[in-house]
Amino acid sequence: MNIQEIFSEAARLEASDIHLNVGFPPILRIGGALRYIDGTTPLTPQLSSELALATMTQEQRDLFQTNREIDYSVQSAVGRLRANVFYQKNTVAAAFRLISTKIRSIDELGLPTICHEFVKLRQGLVLVTGPTGHGKSTTLAAMINNINTSRAMHIITVEDPVEYIFPISLSIVSQREMHQDTHSWNVALRSILREDPNVVLVGEMRDLETISAALTIAETGHLVFATLHTNSAAQTMDRIIDVFPETQQAQIRLQLASVLEGVLSQRLVPAVGGGRVAVAEVLTGTPAVRSTIRDGKTHLLDNIIQTSLELGMMTLEGALSRAVKEGRISVETASSYAIRPEELGRLMRI
Repeated sequence: MNIQEIFSEAARLEASDIHLNVGFPPILRIGGALRYIDGTTPLTPQLSSELALATMTQEQRDLFQTNREIDYSVQSAVGRLRANVFYQKNTVAAAFRLISTKIRSIDELGLPTICHEFVKLRQGLVLVTGPTGHGKSTTLAAMINNINTSRAMHIITVEDPVEYIFPISLSIVSQREMHQDTHSWNVALRSILREDPNVVLVGEMRDLETISAALTIAETGHLVFATLHTNSAAQTMDRIIDVFPETQQAQIRLQLASVLEGVLSQRLVPAVGGGRVAVAEVLTGTPAVRSTIRDGKTHLLDNIIQTSLELGMMTLEGALSRAVKEGRISVETASSYAIRPEELGRLMRI
């Protein structure tokens, strides 16, 4: 089975990911669970290397051999894939994420209704957070494409790699891929302010420089969407602030409080009857939230979310409880994903 046949089988079975690892047959992630591709045998070091390298250009192969790992995108007969190829135990391994050719809407994804308000903003910072593989890119694509198809804007994305390709519509969408269109996150984000943007998508705020640049872009009157790998809205605030030296943290709290418009902390959880559904904790940039961030009292954010349902906020446990009551997920599934199980139990009794 060659790599294109593996991609085709993954698409047929509606897998989200493909794993190539020496000693194992090709493995698919379907509905959140891993399973072998039927009829395949364990990969040898040579075959694993051949399958992965077949998806790369010569330039990418050279970069991979130099760095021993690489992120890039692949265009195949079944659509686009996001690839990460790396060495483990001195053998080549790979993980491919299948990217749908269709960008689903906010409503089709079942995202919180507050997302319709986020896309109407003219400036500020909107963050989509959560673990790897829990739909952050898909959620951002839905919001960006909503702007693309409803407003005449200049949207610039900086991604590693580019995932969803946005169609030509009312907006201009400039999509920049790391290593192909730019060599540095820092240079790309610094250059954005000279490229006349209205909306900016930062694929990942990964370090002090990218976080600082995203805050500055939002502060200068642009709408910025970005992702972080954090588990809750409160943890997101702490992660942003703590990445800076202690002498800068007071200023960063002020800057973050002034630009923050919302945080979606998202999970994809197994649905009743198969598939997965999105549930999300929601924080919005209310005066109380801004004041709490400015004062360095982020431990109070959970309480603010719990008491601000009428303002569009929602705890993760509230979202899980609602999904259970709507029959979309089981009680056992909700319990396994809850950060505060006692809070989920209280909500389930209401």
